[in-house]
Amino acid sequence: MANSQMTPGSTFQYILSNQMPSAVAWVRGGTAHPAISGLVKFYQTPYQGILVEAEIFNLPGVNQQGSTGFFAMHIHQNGNCANNFANVGPHMGAPGSMHPFHSGDLIPLLANQGYAWTAFYDKRFTIRDILGRSVIIHMNPDDFRTQPSGNSGSMIACGEIRTS
Repeated sequence: MANSQMTPGSTFQYILSNQMPSAVAWVRGGTAHPAISGLVKFYQTPYQGILVEAEIFNLPGVNQQGSTGFFAMHIHQNGNCANNFANVGPHMGAPGSMHPFHSGDLIPLLANQGYAWTAFYDKRFTIRDILGRSVIIHMNPDDFRTQPSGNSGSMIACGEIRTS
């Protein structure tokens, strides 16, 4: 494809297909949902933003034929997923910022029979900003209103963000 025909979307497709992520989070379920697993990848882009790709398996509903569900996904302040995620802290973001305007407030996952895949572009953080923090998946969808975390329910999976 000639450079004059490149759009951000075609660039993102190329990045996802041909480049290694700059950071990753291996996500694993907690005590209530130990079968959850997946990978969230973070890619540098030429647009001063980050391309995020998430693929998560065994979310609630995996055994219900035809089930669908939304699950909140956030970047939390700390990368310590121990003790059923008790130490991850609040959403990453500037002190005093309100939900859903924390830089750690991500788009929700849409799962179909326990499987979710998504990719999106975000300019609110850099790779350096997120290293050592955690990706958290919550049991409920984010309502994008309720403080401090969108009424997103319990934390069901966690992964520390590390360089790949």
